[in-house]
Amino acid sequence: MTGRTRPKAGTEDILSGTGTTSPIKAKWRRYYNRLIQLLELLQRRQSDLNRDSLDAPPNFSTHMADAGTDTYDRDLTLSLLSSEQDAVYEIEAALTRIRDGTYGICELTGKPIEPGRLEVIPWTRFSAIEEKQLEREGAVKRVRLNPRETVSRVSLVVEQADE
Repeated sequence: MTGRTRPKAGTEDILSGTGTTSPIKAKWRRYYNRLIQLLELLQRRQSDLNRDSLDAPPNFSTHMADAGTDTYDRDLTLSLLSSEQDAVYEIEAALTRIRDGTYGICELTGKPIEPGRLEVIPWTRFSAIEEKQLEREGAVKRVRLNPRETVSRVSLVVEQADE
């Protein structure tokens, strides 16, 4: 034995796998911190939504409309959970790209993404031009709400049906 002993492993050494983490480049640190904040916010919201969706709905209701509202609320909560999970996936992928050194590069062209675009959509994978092209081709679909007027028309139809 040479008399040298190895230092004891700490918790971080064990949990981090390799023991080395790639430092975040100063250029991307602001985006990294912003993405981490967004991720934490979404995870908190998901936890709240998950807790709400797991609340046991009543087995009986005094009115059929109440039962319908309860079902609608539960379905809406589950839908929000699903869409927020997609956002969490995109943010985690952006954080990985920052760590890998591929952040800020369009995945289609290999060219840098416009800094203004990264400010607005820090998790983006494509330049604005390429994203528009993908949307035209139907490869990327955006969730859009119906125009405001359709909500009032639906409300009017429901009110007339109740009478």
